Amino acid sequence: MNKLGLLASVAASGLLLAMPAMAQPAADTIVVGLSADVTTFDPDNIASRDNANIARHIFGTLYTVSAEGKFEPSLAESLEVSEDGKTYTYTMKEGLTCHDGEPLTAEDVAYSFNRGKDPAGNFTGNTPGFIYSSIAFDKAEAVDDRHVKIMLGDKNLIAEGLLAEVYIHCKDSYEKMSPDQAATSPIGSGAYKLASWAKGSEVVLERVDPSAKAARIVWRIIPEASTRTAELIGGNVDLITNVAPDQLDAINASKVAKVQAIQGTRRMYVGFNMGEQFKTQPGGDAIQDPKVRRAMQYAIDVPAICKQLLNFECERATGLVNPPNDNKALKPYPYDPEMAEKLLDEAGWPRKDGGERFSIKLQGPRGRYLNDQNVILAIAQYLGDIGINVEPELMEWSSVYVPLIRERNAGPMFFLGTGGAKWSALYDMSDLSEVDAGTNYTRWSDPRWFDRWEDIKNAATEEDRRKIIDEMLTVFYEDGPWLLLYFQPDFYGVSNRIDFVARPDEEIFLHDVAVK
Repeated sequence: MNKLGLLASVAASGLLLAMPAMAQPAADTIVVGLSADVTTFDPDNIASRDNANIARHIFGTLYTVSAEGKFEPSLAESLEVSEDGKTYTYTMKEGLTCHDGEPLTAEDVAYSFNRGKDPAGNFTGNTPGFIYSSIAFDKAEAVDDRHVKIMLGDKNLIAEGLLAEVYIHCKDSYEKMSPDQAATSPIGSGAYKLASWAKGSEVVLERVDPSAKAARIVWRIIPEASTRTAELIGGNVDLITNVAPDQLDAINASKVAKVQAIQGTRRMYVGFNMGEQFKTQPGGDAIQDPKVRRAMQYAIDVPAICKQLLNFECERATGLVNPPNDNKALKPYPYDPEMAEKLLDEAGWPRKDGGERFSIKLQGPRGRYLNDQNVILAIAQYLGDIGINVEPELMEWSSVYVPLIRERNAGPMFFLGTGGAKWSALYDMSDLSEVDAGTNYTRWSDPRWFDRWEDIKNAATEEDRRKIIDEMLTVFYEDGPWLLLYFQPDFYGVSNRIDFVARPDEEIFLHDVAVK
């Protein structure tokens, strides 16, 4: 048995389909089994997908982005953009209400946007860490009760989609809250409100919007993959995420649930953290050299990892942009360990007595991504084959790994997946909107990338813009701040009780999902 086959076998041995004795869901209740815990309901500190999927039911947004990438009105009914592209004026729908019973007005919207920018809050969630750095958010102002202006520091081509991710919450309540209260007792504007939260166990939401089809949604935290499968087959949950590849057949044969498989948009990679604090650590000095980073690209057989550990056929990613918006001229790095060894020799890292070139730590989560633990171990094995002694360090996701990533302190190498989209190349590239962006987890600073954002903004035509994008993606490919892996497939286990349809962007929005 080869090394990846052995890892797959080890993964399969974890499948224990003992049926837990739980009460089956009520007729008006949907129960979801998540692989990762949630950490906060402060709208400006939410950073992970599982956390966001629950929060999206509590907090409304001005617009939404459909699975097909279309912008659709939500709390707002219309949008006007100024000629210079810097001011977005939204008209709110009439009759909106906060969960505290107060009317939801443009003043609440302006407060929601401005709160995330307040340095006193020390917020590190998706809104301040990704959206605001990507669009150079300036401020928001209420014009009257139904009109709010969102002002940007500069024109941004994907602002409409990014603004649709900002959670709207309610000023009067939040101004009185302590940070702990904001994290645990959200007052939102969405279709559901928080009924209870048992940390590490479950989150219960109750319907406040009569148009929502389920009266209650229960989100259970079930980290172990085989236990999630057992709960689904046992009829205790209606939907599970991150179905392990070795459990697909068991679910499909169960007659009570089916697996929905979809090509996701999450970019899986190993980041090279080039921050100052890592330059003196073992291996941290080596990865400063682009030739060393490129050598590692040749050392990994990504299609074999996909096939044997994830149960799907993949072509290796050439960058951080999802197809079909990627640079078509770039070809995936082939598996070529001889080339990897040659590049390491040329970079001044020859094998020493015993065959080792250097040691380096590879940090990563347990149970957050599809078969993540075994993928990390496989990467360590491949790099070990070319003389790099990799020390895997696997961590609990929500309370240990997320803070490390959010503060950009994971490394020198770290395994991560970041959400992407198919509606814009620029959206996927915005993780690296500026050197200090909260989502530039590698602290990469190549001016051939970061100086080009101004050129994109000033491009006269779409063709000109595309040429610049392709040039930037070539720099990313050659300089290699990410060890490129794959776009993650997603496997959902769905009970026959509900009419759920999976999306490629991992969003789970159950407002329109009915119990049959």
